[in-house]
Amino acid sequence: MSKEIKIKRGKDIKLAGPADKIYASALYAETVALKPGDFIGIRPKMLVKEGDVVKAGTPLFFDKNHEGVKFVAPMSGTVAEIKRGDKRVILEVIIKVDQETVYEKHDIADVKGMNGEQVKEIMLESGLWPMVRQRPFDVIANPNEAPKAIFISAFDSSPLAPDYDFILHGQDASFQAGIEAISKLTAGKVHLNVRGNVKAADAFANAKGVQINKFVGPHPAGNVGVQIHHIDPIAKGETIWFVNPQDVATIGKFFISGQFEASRVIALAGSEVNNPKYYRTVIGAPAASILNGNTKEGSKRYISGNVLTGSRIEETSYVGFYDHQLTVMPENHDPEFFGWIAPNFGKWSASRALFSWLMPNKEYKLDTKMNGEERAYVVTGQYETVFPFEIYPQQLIKSIMIDDIESMEELGIYEVAPEDFALCEVVCTSKMPVQSIVREGLEKLRIESL
Repeated sequence: MSKEIKIKRGKDIKLAGPADKIYASALYAETVALKPGDFIGIRPKMLVKEGDVVKAGTPLFFDKNHEGVKFVAPMSGTVAEIKRGDKRVILEVIIKVDQETVYEKHDIADVKGMNGEQVKEIMLESGLWPMVRQRPFDVIANPNEAPKAIFISAFDSSPLAPDYDFILHGQDASFQAGIEAISKLTAGKVHLNVRGNVKAADAFANAKGVQINKFVGPHPAGNVGVQIHHIDPIAKGETIWFVNPQDVATIGKFFISGQFEASRVIALAGSEVNNPKYYRTVIGAPAASILNGNTKEGSKRYISGNVLTGSRIEETSYVGFYDHQLTVMPENHDPEFFGWIAPNFGKWSASRALFSWLMPNKEYKLDTKMNGEERAYVVTGQYETVFPFEIYPQQLIKSIMIDDIESMEELGIYEVAPEDFALCEVVCTSKMPVQSIVREGLEKLRIESL
C-alpha cells in the first residue's frame, strides 16, 4: 500500500540560479573520464593500459573486493592516460573519444523471462552494477547479498537540484524496462518515491511493479535515507539498495538495446552561471564541455553535485559518476566588516538571527565564506531542527569521534549517510565537518564487516 509522508524537520535553501527547463547539447567532448574515487570502498585493478582501444561498455577496471563488479568505458576511443596520485592510487582513467561511438554488444533476452541471478549477471558483466548502491554504508551494492527492498527517489530536494520529472519526460519505456530489471533483484518491494505536492511525470505516475509513495516537506525529504527511515527502516544485518531515476532509465535502455548507452542529463546551475539550463551529455563528461564559457567574471567555485554534498572540481576536471548537477558559486574568503552585527538583509540564515526569515521565498546568492572556524563542540539542539530521523544526531557524531562502535550501532548509524547530515553541517555553530565524520564512522564499520 502506498504511503504519504509529511516531513516537518528540515530546511529549504533557495539559491539564485536554478536551471531553466531548457535543453542544450554540451560541446563535443574530446575526452571522458572514469574516476575510481567516485566509488567509495573499492580497490581498482586495471584491465586496460594507455594506448588501448576501447568500445563504449568495455571494462576498464574491476573491484578487487568483488571481482565481478566491473567499471566500463562510457564512450569508445583510446585510453589516453591513467592518472595516478600518491602511492600510485588511480585517480582518473581518461579516454580520448572517437568521432563515432562504437558499442560492446550484449545478447539480451526479454527481461520479463529472466530471474534475479540472470539479471544480476548481465548487470555485472555490462558495467551497470555500480549504478546500484546500498544502505548501510552508502557504497556500491554487494552482489552477494539480497536486499529486503529497493528504493528510487524520483525527486531531489537539495538546493538548485535537477528536476527529474523534466529529465525523465518521454522516457517512459526505458524507465519501465529498468524497473522490470531491478525488481528481479529483490524478493521485497520496489519503492518509487515522488514529491507529494506536484504532479509526477508520466514515467513515474504510470510505473508498474512499484509501490509509489508521496513525500511532502523541506529538504532533505528527497534523500533516499530519509525515505527509507520513514518507510522501511534498516536494522543491523539488513540491506536496502537504491538507484537514481536517471540510472534506472539507463539500465532500461540497456535491456532494450543490448548496449551500454552512457547518456546523461546534467543541470548547470548557480548564481555565477549566465544561462543556467539542462545539458545532454554523457557519464564522465568534462566540466568545460558543459560550462562552455557560460559563467560570469570573477573568482568562482565549481562543484560536481550540489552545494551541500558535492565535490569541488576544477574547470578542467570531469563530472562525477553519481552527479547529475554542476553548480557554480562565488569564491570568497574575505573578512566581512562588522560581520553578523550588520543588518544583512541579503544574507541567508537558518535561524531568526537575520531578516531572511521574513522573506521565505527570496533567492540568495551565497558564496563559499565559512563565517567562522571550527570551535568547541557544544550541544545546541540545532541539528534536531533539520534532521528528520528518529535518531539523536549529535550523540551519534560524538560516538563516531570516540570510536565507540557499539554506541554507533545503537544510535542508528546503519540508516544514515553523510548527505543526511548536510544540513546539520550548515547550521552547526561549532563548524564541525559533520559529513566527513559520518563517512569515517561508516568506513570503520564497513571495514569491520568485511
